[in-house]
Amino acid sequence: MKLLLAAIVLILVVEANKQEFLMNNTARDMFRAYRDMREANWKNSDKYFHARGNYDAANRGPGGRWAAKVISDARELIPSRSGHGASDSAADQAANRWGRNGGDPNVYRPPGLPKKY
Repeated sequence: MKLLLAAIVLILVVEANKQEFLMNNTARDMFRAYRDMREANWKNSDKYFHARGNYDAANRGPGGRWAAKVISDARELIPSRSGHGASDSAADQAANRWGRNGGDPNVYRPPGLPKKY
């Protein structure tokens, strides 16, 4: 459900700001972080990958930073509204903001996470 909502928002974002969004490849940065998180399947790594995806996207410029915020907000909308995992969602959003604002994602890196990530 979360992935579907994120995809719908992503489509709307692309249509609203197509040229800048596509040039910035923000969606690719965010998806790469998500894919790496799933692949790593590492305990307590969620916040690191949230921060990293937002950091990479924001480094593409103002359009990337804006798109990362939209995607991150959409991704966290369901948990915060349902009451399930609201505190986890708030922590994810803090990691998202940290990365988007240029903070080093490694602050959230869990011990032992392979260097590949």
